[in-house]
Amino acid sequence: MTTIPEMLNRLPADVRRTQLIEAGLTIAERSGIASVTVRAVAEQAHVSLGVVHYCFENKEALVAAMGEQLVTQLSGAMREALGAETTESAACLTGARGMRELLHRGLTAMWDIIENTADRQLLTYEITTYSLRSRAAGSTVAGNIGLLQYQVMDTEAAQFLARTAAFTSMAWTEPLSSLARAALATIDGLVLRWLVDRDSLAIIAELDDLAARFTTKAVPL
Repeated sequence: MTTIPEMLNRLPADVRRTQLIEAGLTIAERSGIASVTVRAVAEQAHVSLGVVHYCFENKEALVAAMGEQLVTQLSGAMREALGAETTESAACLTGARGMRELLHRGLTAMWDIIENTADRQLLTYEITTYSLRSRAAGSTVAGNIGLLQYQVMDTEAAQFLARTAAFTSMAWTEPLSSLARAALATIDGLVLRWLVDRDSLAIIAELDDLAARFTTKAVPL
């Protein structure tokens, strides 16, 4: 009779990697990054130690993948917000007013994910702190995890802003890289504050203000 570990060991490499990343995230949510070890992940995923080592060279590589997974889950919410627009509504979402509306929709969709995954948002900050401490200790691989997180977020935010401008027939007056950095810095602060006080009503107003402020940085084509 085929056992569960044997069945899981036969998964395609990309599916197996996703499984192990989720196992690592589950452990970290429950007990923190320090508790994520190759052995713990193997036990959580019901696979052998060799399977984990085959997919990830070491713990640092696994934690880096975990950080990237957390970021892409959030950015996916914003992409879905744009993709869900119909042709009928698209005709109304043009100019500055349309841009503000679309920015607000994207930010709101992203925030829905944040509120429903508070533990994972806290974990994102923990992974960043882990990376910075590792860098200070001289670990290049682990020290680059934070950089990777923000590179992924910068790229996703810039793409979201570019699509929003194209969708509404507007053009940004500042470099996308600068706009993305400023937006993420604001969102970082909002998430951290919300994790402390859980004031969702304040967040609604702050997201609307963010959309309004960014709309002033664009002009009609």
